[in-house]
Amino acid sequence: MSVHRAEWVGKAKRWVVKIGSALLTRDGTGLDRAALADWAGQIVRLRQQGIEIVLVSSGAMAEGMCRMGWTERPRALFEKQAAAAIGQMSLVQAYEENFQLHGLHAAQVLLTHDDLADRRRYLNARSTLRHLIKLGTIPVVNENDTVAAEEIRLGDNDTLGALVANLVEADLLVILTDQQGLYDKDPRQHDDAELISAGWANDPRYLAFAGGAGTHIGSGGMRTKVLAAQRANRSGCATLIASGQATSVLERIHAGATLGTLLMPDNAPLAARKQWIASQLQSAGQVWLDAGAAQAIRETGRSLLPVGVTRVEGEFDRGEVVSCLDSEGQLLAKGLVNYSSAQAERIKRHPSQDIEKILGYVDAPELIHRDNLVVL
Repeated sequence: MSVHRAEWVGKAKRWVVKIGSALLTRDGTGLDRAALADWAGQIVRLRQQGIEIVLVSSGAMAEGMCRMGWTERPRALFEKQAAAAIGQMSLVQAYEENFQLHGLHAAQVLLTHDDLADRRRYLNARSTLRHLIKLGTIPVVNENDTVAAEEIRLGDNDTLGALVANLVEADLLVILTDQQGLYDKDPRQHDDAELISAGWANDPRYLAFAGGAGTHIGSGGMRTKVLAAQRANRSGCATLIASGQATSVLERIHAGATLGTLLMPDNAPLAARKQWIASQLQSAGQVWLDAGAAQAIRETGRSLLPVGVTRVEGEFDRGEVVSCLDSEGQLLAKGLVNYSSAQAERIKRHPSQDIEKILGYVDAPELIHRDNLVVL
């Protein structure tokens, strides 16, 4: 595995670097300007060695809380949005000042779930980020917390980092946190916990190892980082989880030092359209599949036919993203559906040749074509 690690990091030319709130704000006591300046300097030196970098930065809400004298993360949505608006100004100004010292410009990019759920806005975001990289700027990406509704928030910047890695087709997602990496058990409770140096992103053991709790400042824990690695995996991107408190951490990673946990992609990269489908955090509805349909999709990547659907849930229109569940209720795939929920309810359990007789027309023989279906 060490050989694979060196190969992956050595060939990575486009990085997405995510820095967590606890690191940026000294556990919520205020923006750590010295640490921010150090990371900026490392990024500049990596740029000089030909590494393209997009920065995903947490910290806006925590900085806003600090400015307002709040010691606990607010619960009301409008309070969270206010804190983010106050803190974002300070955060972006600090990045711009530090990059300007080295003759570079920062570029603020604020995204919401809707920007990634809508195909046109998704492609616009991708084009903008890629052009900012081409212009030689350092894009600084954050979730637009000031306008995002609670029920459609991305929720944490680990997830955002993975989605940005998919957007720009990054080679490496570096998640800097206040932990050394992923352990096989919680090191705060077990003295014999061992750090996992490298592994495959989809190893099912890692979510069990990760637990779930974050800090009182940040919204993510180690679990969100493992999930982010699985999402980044869809575009062939490796993920490295490491301590942002380590000296010269980014430059040492680039030099081949064995730091943190490297989770490498174990699947072939998805086509861009399927990456977008897979990135959808919410679905318009769900369809339940019988054992035969689930097996055909899981093992051979076939289209979903109406005859294999046993149950339809939710209200959705043609072209919306729906989740496909197996008979046990486990998420199997997501896809763009060819029929509305009302129509799907009528044609479920029927062979495709009966669609025209039931609906009076046939749009497609598949409920979801394999080109629009992503196995998860």
